[in-house]
Amino acid sequence: MPMSEPKPPLSDPAPRQCPALFLTASASGQGKTTLVAGLARHHHRLGRRVRVFKTGPDFLDPMILSRASAATVGPLDLWMVGASDCRRKLWEAAGEADLILVEGAMGLFDGMPSGADLAETFGIPVAALIDARGMGQTFGALALGLATYRPALSFAGILANRVASPRHEAMIRGGLPPGLRYLGSMPRLAEAELPSRHLGLVQASEIVDLEARLDLIADRIGDTALAELPAPVRFAPPAEWPILSRPLAGRRIAIARDAAFSFLYEDNLRLLEALGADLSFFSPLADPDVRADAIYLPGGYPELHLHALAANAGIKDALARHLAAGRPLYAECGGMLYLLDRLTDKAGHTAEMAGLLPGQGQMRQRLAGLGMQSLDLPPGCLRGHSFHHSTMETPVEPVASGQRQSDGRAGEPFYRHGTLRASYLHLYFPSAPAAAAALFLPDREMLAQAPETTRAPAGESNSSAR
Repeated sequence: MPMSEPKPPLSDPAPRQCPALFLTASASGQGKTTLVAGLARHHHRLGRRVRVFKTGPDFLDPMILSRASAATVGPLDLWMVGASDCRRKLWEAAGEADLILVEGAMGLFDGMPSGADLAETFGIPVAALIDARGMGQTFGALALGLATYRPALSFAGILANRVASPRHEAMIRGGLPPGLRYLGSMPRLAEAELPSRHLGLVQASEIVDLEARLDLIADRIGDTALAELPAPVRFAPPAEWPILSRPLAGRRIAIARDAAFSFLYEDNLRLLEALGADLSFFSPLADPDVRADAIYLPGGYPELHLHALAANAGIKDALARHLAAGRPLYAECGGMLYLLDRLTDKAGHTAEMAGLLPGQGQMRQRLAGLGMQSLDLPPGCLRGHSFHHSTMETPVEPVASGQRQSDGRAGEPFYRHGTLRASYLHLYFPSAPAAAAALFLPDREMLAQAPETTRAPAGESNSSAR
């Protein structure tokens, strides 16, 4: 079909309609991202504009989904993003897209809030897949549970994944209860599987044949009922728009972005620009220098690039000069590990890092930190998450700590060492714009930031509020 015409913007906020589907599973590892990526690619090849969202905090799945849909993929989460901003993001997507897809996290009912909570809040129908390996008629019992456990959900149907043969599929279909819509099956496609490592999927830029894999998945999905365009969902407009000041106006923030540091929310970057910042990007792996008013070192995989990072003396000297000049540097997780004196990978290889935060890091075989947390700073309370396979030792005393969303207990330490600020937390900046801005300001200006931004009714929005 030809490319659809852009939908005209509305002068007054009003409900918008767009076909939408929430794709979920019974657990992690069922193939959700592969399926959603293939479905997005299928509709994109038909000329449709597809907007994809990922439930919860994630950096790696959105890289794959962005390539599949040819559009930026961001998070939806009732706690981290907030119901109001989730509503705004869906409403905005409905104004520009022909199809909205939302990928769930873990199983449909896992987490507080869960994917089911999100789907029910916004009235998005749910399609679930179940990995059918080693299973016959019991598939129907799991499908029935997903479909009926929460009656308020709009359940669109069930798809069988990794089906071995036509006979296997016949067994599955024979065990399905009456009235439960069967959306079809996907075979085991070893050649299309998305590779993974200790933090999740391999980064999209590292999968050399990713386009071919996405097309193969899309070809197979095209033969299922899942490929049918779902019915339109009505998305209400946001009740209010954030009104942002521009405390970062005139400031240039240099952001590390390469194979070692890539865990970035696009929403974070857009917010920094809305706050007035001029963004530039550099590579600690390859660039010899960096100059800016503030520097942002996000998370990533420094442990996979130990020797290249250790060998780039020029960028380490530039970061040291930056801090010596009293300019802010903010680092998250892998970015923080890079600032330590030394980092050791899982195989026991150790390399000298930037030496700007006293201490050393060690990669572990098991997960060392996981979960949603908030970080309360003087200008506001930021929300985010922790997810790492490393531990670190430092003589620097933390000035604050995160608070776990699950039980309210103390979470990840937040360090300040001169004008360096660092933590294992991956923060979602739009959750507290004033606090996010303060991370990139000198201490005297950080403390002067007003607590939290105010909001205006949607009918009073203007360009600065968007």
